[in-house]
Amino acid sequence: MTNAQKIGFIGGGNMAEAMIKGLLVGAFPADKIMASEPSEFRRQHLDDAFGIELAENNLTLMEKCDIVVLSIKPQIVVEVLEEVAGVYSNDKLIISILAGVTTAAIEKFFQGAPRVVRVMPNTPALVGEAASAICRGHYASQNDLMVVKQLFESVGKVQLIDERQMDAATGLSGSGPAYIYTVIEALADGGVREGLRRDIAHALAVQTVVGAALMVRETGEHPAILRDQVCSPGGTAIAGISTLEKNGLRTTLMEAVSASAARSRELGDS
Repeated sequence: MTNAQKIGFIGGGNMAEAMIKGLLVGAFPADKIMASEPSEFRRQHLDDAFGIELAENNLTLMEKCDIVVLSIKPQIVVEVLEEVAGVYSNDKLIISILAGVTTAAIEKFFQGAPRVVRVMPNTPALVGEAASAICRGHYASQNDLMVVKQLFESVGKVQLIDERQMDAATGLSGSGPAYIYTVIEALADGGVREGLRRDIAHALAVQTVVGAALMVRETGEHPAILRDQVCSPGGTAIAGISTLEKNGLRTTLMEAVSASAARSRELGDS
C-alpha cells in the first residue's frame, strides 16, 4: 500500500473509525482517507477526531477512492452495491468486512473482473488489538491480499484463510470479544459475591484476562500447559476448574462459536 492510494470507507461506524485511527497512527496522510456516513453525528465525530475528508455520498466516494472498504451492515449491502456499481472500475480494490457476505456475492454486482478481498476483523481494533481473518475473491491478486493484510495489521494481528473458513472465523474471533466480555463480567460478579468491592473485582478480572492472554501469546505454550501450571495438587485453582468442567463452560463456549458461525451463514444466504 502506498500513500498515493486513496482509501474510502462506506460506513463510518466503530470498525471504520478503528481502521482510520490505525492508518493515521501509521503515518498515513489524513487527506488520503475519506468516509461516507448517513449519520450527521458520526460525520461530525469523524471530522472532529481525525480531520479526514467526508464524501457527500457513496457515489462520490467510489469515484474518488482507489481502495473502498464496505463497513456497513450486511442487511443493506444490496442497496449500497446497486447504488455504486455504475461508477466502479476494475482499477479499484474492494474490501468487505460484512459478516456472512461472500466475495462472489459482491463480485456479481460489478462489471468486468472486480477485485474483492473479504475480512472479518473484530472490535478490539479500536485499541490496536484486532484479530482479523482475510481471504481474497476470484479476481483479487496476491498483491491485493498483501495490501489488505498491511492495512489490517495497522489495527492488530492478521491470519490468511480460505473463504470456506470465514464463517468459522466469524464465530470465533468476530464474535469472540462478546464471549470474553461476558467472562470478565462473570468473574467480577464472583469476586463481589465473595466480598470484594465492585471496582476492585472488575479491575482484577480485567487484568487477569489480559495477563492470561499475554501469557499464551508470549510463551507460545498450549493453554492446557499453562492451566496445569496454575493448578497445584489439592489447590484452589483445580477446585475452580472442576466446577467449570462440571457446569459445561468448555462445551458452552464451543457451542457459542458454532451458533455464531451458523448465523454468519444465514446472513450470507439472506
